[in-house]
Amino acid sequence: MRYEGNIFRPPSEGKSYILQCTVGCTHNRCTFCAMYKDKKFRVRSMEEIKTDIRMAKQYYGDLEKVFLADGDALAMDTSDLIEVLDELYKAFPSLRHVGIYASPDSIIAKSMSELAALKAAGITIAYLGVETGDPQLLLDIRKGVNYDEMVQAGRMIRSAGILLSVTVLLGLAGRTPQAVNHAKNTAKILNDMNPDYIGALTLMLVPRTVLFNKQQKGEFELPGPFEILDEMYMMIEDLELDGTEFRSNHASNYLPIKGRLPKDKEKILALIKDIIEKNDRKYLRPDYLRAL
Repeated sequence: MRYEGNIFRPPSEGKSYILQCTVGCTHNRCTFCAMYKDKKFRVRSMEEIKTDIRMAKQYYGDLEKVFLADGDALAMDTSDLIEVLDELYKAFPSLRHVGIYASPDSIIAKSMSELAALKAAGITIAYLGVETGDPQLLLDIRKGVNYDEMVQAGRMIRSAGILLSVTVLLGLAGRTPQAVNHAKNTAKILNDMNPDYIGALTLMLVPRTVLFNKQQKGEFELPGPFEILDEMYMMIEDLELDGTEFRSNHASNYLPIKGRLPKDKEKILALIKDIIEKNDRKYLRPDYLRAL
């Protein structure tokens, strides 16, 4: 398949065909992220996209799952996205799942009728990077939206009937007292959204990011693995959700966890507490196996 630059997708889209509808990220200013530093955002032409769909049809025959990349494919004009979805569902009779990355700004820029039309056209799940619910930290990481705007974006997706999967980033406050606020306010923003899925990732510093440069200057310190588990424990302890799937199975994490909240909440907390009390890294994913 034809792709421009490195391609990223959520872990749950590992078996999906990736269709690159846009290149790069509309925001591309977050202090922790280097995923799209080499790309200037643009929407690919409809002919390019349709050619890729025809190529995928020839190669795969039929598909059940498709993921629309790059970092903010929802930024496309709604009519163009619907045209892409129509082409996909015509080409692949077995198609039952279409996922998409969505920035909070791009969600808010759509009307509810547009989001409902995208749901009707076949978008099944949207992935939103929340990262933190702490208002100051949202500013510090240059996320581009405030707490209320992030909540609005998440609620709009859910109101449209599209499944909402959000990511949060453990360790984002560094080794500082602000880590407690990060954990507790992230629980608060998740409670205000009640997403269908939560994916917890652990911060890993990569070159050419603001946080990496701060670390090199001694201005930012990554928390240790058990401090990360403390954050995760505090966050989960404050969660009050209804039927949300929680996962920390991303390769960046020290402790893979999967469960449904609130049903599995106490079991998850007991597991994390037990590992923290043992204070033995043999129970954690070693650093050489962690990755983004």
